[in-house]
Amino acid sequence: MEPYSLFQFMFIISLVCSPSLFHVLVTSTSISSRPPLCHGDERSSLLQFKKSLFIIDEEACVLNDPFAYPKIESWNVRGEQTSTDCCLWDGVECDVITGHVIGIDLSSSCLFGSINSSSSLFHLVQLSKLNLAWNHFNYSHIPSSFGYLSKLTSLNLSGSFFSGQIPSNISDLSVLSSLDLSMNDKLKLENPDFISLVQNLTSIEVLHLNSVDISSTVPDILANSSFLASLDLKDCGLYGKFPTRILQLPKLDNLRLSNNPNLEGHLPQFYFNSPLRLLSLSNTSFSGELPASIGNLNSLIHLYLGGCKFTGRFPSSLGNLTKLEVISLSLNSFDAQNASSLLWVGKMTKLTSLDLNAANLYGEIPSSLANLTQLSVLYLAINLLTGPILSLLQNLTQLTVLELSSNRFHGQIPKSIFQLKNLEDLNLHTNEFNGIVELDMFLNLKKLQAFDLSYNNISLLVNSSSNATFQKFSFIGLGLCNLMEFPYFLRHQDKLEFLDLSNNNIGGQIPKWFFNISTDTLMFLNLQNNFLTSFEGNQVVFLWDKLCEIHLDNNMLQASLPLPPSSIEVYSIGGNNFTGEISPSFCNLTSLHVFVVDDNNLSGKLPSYFQDQTRKNEERKRRQTQKLNILAKIANVGDICENLRIRVSDSDMGKREGIGWTGMYYKKLVIQG
Repeated sequence: MEPYSLFQFMFIISLVCSPSLFHVLVTSTSISSRPPLCHGDERSSLLQFKKSLFIIDEEACVLNDPFAYPKIESWNVRGEQTSTDCCLWDGVECDVITGHVIGIDLSSSCLFGSINSSSSLFHLVQLSKLNLAWNHFNYSHIPSSFGYLSKLTSLNLSGSFFSGQIPSNISDLSVLSSLDLSMNDKLKLENPDFISLVQNLTSIEVLHLNSVDISSTVPDILANSSFLASLDLKDCGLYGKFPTRILQLPKLDNLRLSNNPNLEGHLPQFYFNSPLRLLSLSNTSFSGELPASIGNLNSLIHLYLGGCKFTGRFPSSLGNLTKLEVISLSLNSFDAQNASSLLWVGKMTKLTSLDLNAANLYGEIPSSLANLTQLSVLYLAINLLTGPILSLLQNLTQLTVLELSSNRFHGQIPKSIFQLKNLEDLNLHTNEFNGIVELDMFLNLKKLQAFDLSYNNISLLVNSSSNATFQKFSFIGLGLCNLMEFPYFLRHQDKLEFLDLSNNNIGGQIPKWFFNISTDTLMFLNLQNNFLTSFEGNQVVFLWDKLCEIHLDNNMLQASLPLPPSSIEVYSIGGNNFTGEISPSFCNLTSLHVFVVDDNNLSGKLPSYFQDQTRKNEERKRRQTQKLNILAKIANVGDICENLRIRVSDSDMGKREGIGWTGMYYKKLVIQG
């Protein structure tokens, strides 16, 4: 050890001899390193803001975030667990040197009320970051006073129930780098328009306007935003040509344009090492061929191109996108392609979701799909895929959704399906599967919530002792499955939303217990084309509170017309032996738009509501201005008619919009992105 210098020795002696000097030195050091307290005027402004028309609302708390909690409860100057230093309050950030409040994060803070332009919030002129997302501001307008916060670099008001016009002086926040007004579907951008909003935001990096009503073209000036990294314009009513150069911005890593059906565009040539990680164009009018250079997007993780107008063939360079986790190419206008050309898919070993619904594919699924061991969601519906399937399924053990409907798969349903222990949704509707299938095999898939086996060539073997008491389904499709009776396990179902037992051989009475299943949830019921004769217990009122569609056509049912709930939209019971009059109570069903009761034995007076609809629709038919929705055919025209026969029907019955699940009801395909 080196000897102490004379100066060091004398300094140590002075500390020993003078403890007060040591205390002064330590105290002064502590004071200089401690962050300053917040300013009193800013603390007062925060407290006034807390008191101004805000209440803690339980509904707002759990709206979108189960972890939401009221952060402003810590904003107080009294109490054991509070502090007079507002810099220590929850959601408040202060400058470590000046003590000024520079950031407020009250996202998911259970706030309810409104903010007016005179709010004390706008006295905090040093603010650079403000986040009020995921609260409930009761559809109030965004105050124009936000324009006074000239130092704001980040403003987030997403999902907070604002409405009306976005104030013009938002565009005066020239240093703003992040603006998020998304998920406020009552907001609109008219004055200023889109161009006026963005022309001054020269430093913008994040611009999220998802669900805001913009209803305009996308300004070319955005293509000059060299700092832009994330642009979300999903569901904004955009139209016209999208500026292609935006897709080539050097820092762009997130672009969402989906659900703008009138927005046109095409994909440019992509350069190597693009930072783009998410590209979502679903449900737009983007068209043209997919360029081979799409394979240069080697950072891409999510690619959503479903529901567009793309043509040509899938470029094999897609196989270069080895980081992809989600890809959707469904519902376009691609050329017919043999599924054997999908070898590139097998290279995407990180895929968790593959959507090739309605992709104009034919032939057998290539074995390379077995490489996708991380796959959770597989959509291959509405193609012309053939072959027995699916030895490849035994490798896809992570599958939760398997959608194979409307193809030409044949043979027996492979046993490998019953090894998919994570399966939640299974759709085999409209294929050529055959053989005897034991229902218990599906009931043993303990995570299964929805399954559709309808319209194959199978015979479903139902074990009357099956006990699915603990397994609850939301969707069951068993149309054309050679059933002879109502499956016993249904009596335990209380979560069903959709049930199709049509085109079977079920005869006799509809049991009384059947009317008590899923009374709070069932929305669709199809029992048409069976041999049903009556309702046990003379049931004349349906107890399903949310029922929207019921189909009992072409049975042998004898009873008076059962009265549906007020939620009913489609009531179709033609081709039975129903008798009596149509109750005037049907006229109170304001949601009803399809009413089919032809080929029954009804009599009496036609309720005035249906007479009015008859006249209106006959007039529409004569003018040929729209399709006939309601038609009444009366044997003897008059106020009172004997042997009354009525048909009130939809001209497009059985051709409802969308394609998917089962029967005369079609579940719309979900276009991802």
